[in-house]
Amino acid sequence: MDYLNAFLCGGILCAIGQILIDKTKLTPARILTGYVVVGVILSALGVYQPIADWGGAGATVPLTGFGHALAKGVAKAVAEKGWLGVLTGGLTATAGGIAAAVVFGVLMALIFKPGEKR
Repeated sequence: MDYLNAFLCGGILCAIGQILIDKTKLTPARILTGYVVVGVILSALGVYQPIADWGGAGATVPLTGFGHALAKGVAKAVAEKGWLGVLTGGLTATAGGIAAAVVFGVLMALIFKPGEKR
């Protein structure tokens, strides 16, 4: 059942993104940024955690999950360090994912020799 929930949750998020691409003049970059912001807002309102509990990886892997992780990290750091946590919490909470993205991006660039599209 967990796999089905993850598939449904991730699929719904992807379908919303596709609808936004098809029906609006928003660029994909703005939609992706909006997903992060929506994840932060829903997390701050206490709505995203139940979605993440239900959807599992379907909710935590997409960009809304990144926004949720940022918000959780900031909340935890503010509780522990005060206002300094506003600046450090998000980066601390998401450092592993950011580092992995950089490392794998470099590896893929070395393996596949990227170039300009023609």
